[in-house]
Amino acid sequence: MSAAARGWLLLCADLADGARPLTSAQLRELRLHLRRSERRTDDPDRPLRVEDLRLAGLDEEGAARVLALLERETALDAYLESARIFGIRPLTLADPEYPARLRRRLGPDAPPVLFCRGNLGLLSRPTVSLTGSRVLDEASEAFAAAVGRLAAKEGKVLVSGNAVGADCAAQSACLQSGGAIVAVVPGELENCVPKTDRELYLCQTGWHLPFTVWRALERNRLIYALSGHALIARSGVRGGTFSGASDALARGLCPVSVRDDGSAGSRALIALGAATVQTLSSLDPPPAAQLPLPD
Repeated sequence: MSAAARGWLLLCADLADGARPLTSAQLRELRLHLRRSERRTDDPDRPLRVEDLRLAGLDEEGAARVLALLERETALDAYLESARIFGIRPLTLADPEYPARLRRRLGPDAPPVLFCRGNLGLLSRPTVSLTGSRVLDEASEAFAAAVGRLAAKEGKVLVSGNAVGADCAAQSACLQSGGAIVAVVPGELENCVPKTDRELYLCQTGWHLPFTVWRALERNRLIYALSGHALIARSGVRGGTFSGASDALARGLCPVSVRDDGSAGSRALIALGAATVQTLSSLDPPPAAQLPLPD
């Protein structure tokens, strides 16, 4: 592991040691301060010092916090060893395998640290995503499963969130049809066990962390940022499905299509710019949903 990758982990990973890693906003601020400063021009490879951080504009408390995080070497080694036992590996912005889509689409909001379990090669393949409500009617469940089967047929990796309902219906159909999945999870990664080399499970910040609403919302953003075309089986006007889709539409993260079932949720997403889909012949985005995004 490179020194840069270890640095990202020390600053931004929850190492189960009681320390609070930097949030995305705090990290952006730190990087801005450091870019503006003239620190370490005499020797750019020497370790950071309190003086460097204070010259960069951090107050004493902030500088002390950053240095304390960077000193967690023993905790990091123990955390990575525990991850290795479960077949979990870290992926940071310093690693060449880090998904280019996340860098490009999320920019400074791209998560600096991911933890992965499964086949990392799936991150470089063409993708389509399927999300939707946890409680589905028969038609919505059939739509989700059809997306999973068609993803396998077209050779696209299915990206989803591993939640009950639409996510699991699509994932199961895709795997049963010989396809591959990437599941972005908001809870403990140790509970996600790949059974084939066509599966990858990933999360951000810490592989041991339990489910929280905040982690679920962040998970949704990653699903859309990883997707070449996002399809929605069913959505209410509140909740994670609607929140993730409306955020993706506002940010222009990827083309978004929703099954037009006449519900208030689908109508609201269509009003926000989602394309409509009724039947599936291809998982390519329709012209109404296409964005000028390189893949």
